[in-house]
Amino acid sequence: MKPTPPPPASATEAAPDNDKDAPLREDIRFLGRLLGDTLRQQEGDAAFATVEHIRQLALRFHRYDDLAARDALENLLNALPNADTPQVARAFSYFSHLANIAEDQHHLRRARAHALAGSSPRPGSLLYAIALAAENGIDGQALVDFFARAAIHPVLTAHPTEVQRKSILDCQWKIARLLDARDRSQLTPEETRETEESIRRAVLTLWQTRMLRRTRLSVMDEVANALTFYDTTFLRELPRLYNRLEDHLAATLPDGATGKHGERGELESFLRPGSWIGGDRDGNPFVTAEVLLATLRAQSRKALSHQLEQLHRLGADLSPTSALVEVTDELLQLAARSPDQSPHRADEPYRRAISGMYARLAATAQVLDALEAPRHAVGVAAPYASAAEFAADLDVLRDSLARCNSALLTRGRLRRLRRNVAIFGFHLASLDLRQNSEVHARTVAELLAIACPGTDYLALDEAARVARLLAELATPRPLAAATVDYSSETREELAIFQAAYAIHQRYGKAAIENVIISKTNSVSDILEVAVLLKEVGLLRPQIQTLDVNIVPLFETIGDLEQAATVMDTLFSLPLYRQLLDSRGNLQEVMLGYSDSNKDGGFLTSGWALYRSEIALTAVFARHGMRLRLFHGRGGSVGRGGGPSYQAILAQPQGAVQGQIRITEQGEVIASKYATPELGRRNLEILVAATLEATLLSGQNENPPAEFLAAMEELSASAFRAYRALVYETPGFERYFWESTVIAEISALNIGSRPASRKQSTAIEDLRAIPWVFSWAQCRLMLPGWFGFGSAVAEWRAKHGDTGMELLCRMNREWGFFRTLLSNMDMVLAKSDIAIAERYAQLVSDAALRQAIFPCLKAERQAAITALLEITQESELLDGNPLLKRSIRNRFPYLDPLNHLQIELLRRHRAGATDEKAQRGIHLSINGIAAGLRNSG
Repeated sequence: MKPTPPPPASATEAAPDNDKDAPLREDIRFLGRLLGDTLRQQEGDAAFATVEHIRQLALRFHRYDDLAARDALENLLNALPNADTPQVARAFSYFSHLANIAEDQHHLRRARAHALAGSSPRPGSLLYAIALAAENGIDGQALVDFFARAAIHPVLTAHPTEVQRKSILDCQWKIARLLDARDRSQLTPEETRETEESIRRAVLTLWQTRMLRRTRLSVMDEVANALTFYDTTFLRELPRLYNRLEDHLAATLPDGATGKHGERGELESFLRPGSWIGGDRDGNPFVTAEVLLATLRAQSRKALSHQLEQLHRLGADLSPTSALVEVTDELLQLAARSPDQSPHRADEPYRRAISGMYARLAATAQVLDALEAPRHAVGVAAPYASAAEFAADLDVLRDSLARCNSALLTRGRLRRLRRNVAIFGFHLASLDLRQNSEVHARTVAELLAIACPGTDYLALDEAARVARLLAELATPRPLAAATVDYSSETREELAIFQAAYAIHQRYGKAAIENVIISKTNSVSDILEVAVLLKEVGLLRPQIQTLDVNIVPLFETIGDLEQAATVMDTLFSLPLYRQLLDSRGNLQEVMLGYSDSNKDGGFLTSGWALYRSEIALTAVFARHGMRLRLFHGRGGSVGRGGGPSYQAILAQPQGAVQGQIRITEQGEVIASKYATPELGRRNLEILVAATLEATLLSGQNENPPAEFLAAMEELSASAFRAYRALVYETPGFERYFWESTVIAEISALNIGSRPASRKQSTAIEDLRAIPWVFSWAQCRLMLPGWFGFGSAVAEWRAKHGDTGMELLCRMNREWGFFRTLLSNMDMVLAKSDIAIAERYAQLVSDAALRQAIFPCLKAERQAAITALLEITQESELLDGNPLLKRSIRNRFPYLDPLNHLQIELLRRHRAGATDEKAQRGIHLSINGIAAGLRNSG
């Protein structure tokens, strides 16, 4: 299967020698040819001919706007027998997967070429951020101070619309590694043939691997899937990232600069991954106390397995004999405590010490997780009481080598293992707990009603609730009684917090650090969680100690507007302030991008988030509190997605302060962390952006008042337009359900969590993720742009050309506004109104369809016209040529999947029961998501 059509006459000339994209085109052709060969060999010439015919028609229509080709494509797909639809869907889906691999490889190839050429560091890299700081007068000590207080945490979350099976991801990762080896190495002709045959085998394996899950994912399946990214990226690349950063700082900083524990060049572990998977109960009844405990056990097994393997290899590495080198007394004592009595290692103190450490670590794995070490220990030893105790033994090895003229030996595996333990401990990643505030309120209400008969907590107003909760927090007396038979909901909530307490005792307090409250809108929502923590001993009022962060999550437009007021009132409570003293006066606040978008639209959501951050920053400064913002961003722009680097730099002045947490969801996890190089690059971006936003925040001064006023007016107009469509247009809910694949997504085995919070079709009850995912599948992408065109039209009518000139200036001078428009540019470029119109034909009520779709079409065109005028560009993505190229390469292969999906939806909804047709729908959902890359 050839991946590109014969070029038009204007493009037949040979590409110039400096064509940087030539290797990308070659990789796409190569992988496309292998896929075509596989299709022909596995399914026969007729199947290949059908797919090839579809491909050529799609290319003609997409690239040359050939309407005859469009009609022929529709006719061909409409006549396609149900039995043939799965292999067509698989063919185009797999091409999208392979094109993604080629693109990722090309980005890494260009980055390597840039580094090999000795060019200046690129924006987004750590070296660029450090150099930029130096240019702006930031001295070395300020850099070290930044890293000492920084906290940068990408948090992996399960995704209700994550469509990829792990088996498919494994095949893709193998192809990516082989393609990288083919590209990077100087291969002989024989080696080239062997490598290409290996890729051919991998493509065949991919074709023969089932793309869809037969059963719905369990929570533990999601945990296992997430843990694979620790193997590919986090366990391997995070220590290396620290090492490179430390070496660079050591080479450039003055001798007086200090790091961890006062040692020059050794940094605190400021960059650590976190997770929600296994701890997020909001709307997911399958996350139980048992699942929470099993999740920590799985995480711990992953961490300890890696540490056992690296410690074993370290023993092989460190073979110095005491006959040739000196060692410290501390090392000799460590070796003497080892059960290793082999005469063959009598003069090898490092190996004897490591054998003893391995025995202790193996005993730790057995005690904590019933994990058998992969190799038998040399003898019986006591388990480590904590990861810190293991780290102290590693420090003994390091100190002995450093003091005895062997410092070079500390810089390899030992250095990486020491950093590994500092980052991951025995728990691997901090697991957040999350639940809806309404559940907490009902739980507290039941506890109070039984402990204090006659108390109707839910009937109290906010002031009375706060007073009642403060009274409970002032006494160590528990509310719950072991003899009472509480409701299942209350029992489950108490069990979760009891499990969290047990996890603290077993794995340490770093294992669970945050309890997040969804739908926070009042002080009582926060104090309710404090009361529940007190019930299990995670809050101890008698010594005013809190063992976790209580994190309010503000999600809707109204909640975001009230966030600063809620926190101001909370900080005015002496009891709560005393509890925060035990947390270093640090308060984390989470901001919800997804639900605010579904509530108020793209423009208003972005503006509400920005204003909320400004107000929160002011409140925290007034109270002398440290703010850490947790950004609940999705993969798609409709859920706050978009490039992380630009998003962090666009934050208001003072909102970052070296502290940031950010969610990584669904297919975004795979696209960022599937390979070591990609993972390292994306982790660097987070650190570089946080450094720049913190140390160079003066360059991102709060915008002038006229910018703020303009944004306020635009937001109000966009909000009215969005709410009028989504929540006030009669029949819009039905239009959404019939013109998208939302019903089919709900039936697909792609996540452990239901698509809706309640048994309802109401948009209010639908989760934001499937809401956005469904609009992406039909290529309308409504959540990423609707309302902007109307807002600018109203603005122009009121302010004329002078007003439009102001918007152009806002785009040039204000990072927040520029990022907002850049993300919308991406969404509009990925949308396709012609395809969306075909989905609209699925709506059975012609009058409803005619009432809504023309409005959508007109609003989209208005958004494009306004965007191009403000950015002063002639076409979408003129400012992002890489993405423009990507869409040109990949979307002709995406379009057939949409056309096929439409036809299969029509058959399915007409009553067809053919299992292959239904499977074709699900395969098309998978392929479209892969082609769009950030669709949910």
